[in-house]
Amino acid sequence: MELIVFLLAYSVRRRLDSLDRLHSDELWRRWFHNGRKARAGHEADVYAGLALVLLPALILGLAEYVLVVSDWRMVAYPADFLILVLLMGTPGWRQLLRAYAEAWQRGDMQAAWHHVKDWLPAEERGAALSPEAMHLSLSRALLVSVFQRFFLVAFWYMVGGVALAVLARGLVALADQWPQAAARPRFARMAEWAGWIPARLLSLTFGIAGDLAGWLREMGKSLSGVSKKAGDVLMISASGSLTGYALEPDRFSRLHPEDWTNFGGRSLAALRDLLNRSMLVWICTLALLVISGVV
Repeated sequence: MELIVFLLAYSVRRRLDSLDRLHSDELWRRWFHNGRKARAGHEADVYAGLALVLLPALILGLAEYVLVVSDWRMVAYPADFLILVLLMGTPGWRQLLRAYAEAWQRGDMQAAWHHVKDWLPAEERGAALSPEAMHLSLSRALLVSVFQRFFLVAFWYMVGGVALAVLARGLVALADQWPQAAARPRFARMAEWAGWIPARLLSLTFGIAGDLAGWLREMGKSLSGVSKKAGDVLMISASGSLTGYALEPDRFSRLHPEDWTNFGGRSLAALRDLLNRSMLVWICTLALLVISGVV
């Protein structure tokens, strides 16, 4: 039943994303409004933020346990569906990528940068970024965003129910939305811990959903190193799994200079297709595990 709930929530969430509706980041921001003030010298403390994430996770976990013990687990599925819809989603990305690809097609890299600059990491927002560096930075941001807002939630929901999904997604929200900027790096490290296993599972999935031979060549780089961040793992794996140098702009520009204006849109379309196929692989795998009685 959990798989059906997830499939329904995923379908609804994808539809909401296409309409640019229901931004979950705004909901997290309002929830974290309670932690906007910190005592002088304690701006880097994480306890208030963790309490705001752990409290709903614990309440949901306890409620789910009580319902299971009472043979009323079916009652919780509608709530799971609603919570998953709120936890998942990347609204705004579709419109952003379309505008970016159109600017790239025109050769207007300045306009392309203006479209995406607010979505890039703070240290990579310089207007002096080369088109190649800008595109790789945007591709990484897209990969990480979709991973954290879909695959991370899916993994922990299937492993431990909605409580763990809320906890994992809450850590990501704390790293992005917590009012005290000094505490965000510590929350980011916690979010990396929560994403360690699912990021590497998604890396493996890229090999199945994409070019297996290319992925095998990059496998050692992507999966080696315990401390390697999710973004690094996913970028290396995605680059190996995509054909046509979709994540190698320097090489593409040398080999196909006549098609350079098409590179931005083609590269992002290939990356989105890879992510969509990877989610299909996850869903099929979960269905097989359900049929076999493993989950």
